[in-house]
Amino acid sequence: MCHFRPHVSHTKMLRLLAFSSLLVCASAGLIGFTQSIAVRGKLMCNDQPASNVRIKMYDEDSCQCCFVPANKPNVPEFIMVCAVIDDLLDSGESSSDGSFSLTGTDNEVTRLDPKINIYHDCDDGFTPCQRRITIYIPKKYITKGSTQTYDAGVIQLAGKFSGETRDCIHRH
Repeated sequence: MCHFRPHVSHTKMLRLLAFSSLLVCASAGLIGFTQSIAVRGKLMCNDQPASNVRIKMYDEDSCQCCFVPANKPNVPEFIMVCAVIDDLLDSGESSSDGSFSLTGTDNEVTRLDPKINIYHDCDDGFTPCQRRITIYIPKKYITKGSTQTYDAGVIQLAGKFSGETRDCIHRH
């Protein structure tokens, strides 16, 4: 339930409403332009096809914002609260020969920042959770409308990757 301070002027409320509406429309994809991205590749583990490996394609770092009443002295009437959430564009698994292909489309005000996350257990033993590697897709493969496919090539998962993390939930 929203609580508003009685001394908030009508003009301030209209400005806040207009700004909030713009943010909602932008984050909901109601304004902006359609952008497409596609990626393909082949996953290997110790020179064997890595099948059934989860791959997710994201637009990195979209910011979802809202205004909440401050209800505290010496603080503006409202505080903007933002959370950084990556937009999932597509997901899938590698086939029996290790190949994968993902395609995503989104309406954005700014250019997409596409990446793929690969979640795997290659050379992992009994370590909990999965290894997660991230590969950033060059922006020149972002198109307006039709897709141009980025070929990630053959990716050998047995090695260690810079920035590699572990992931149990697969939300990022």
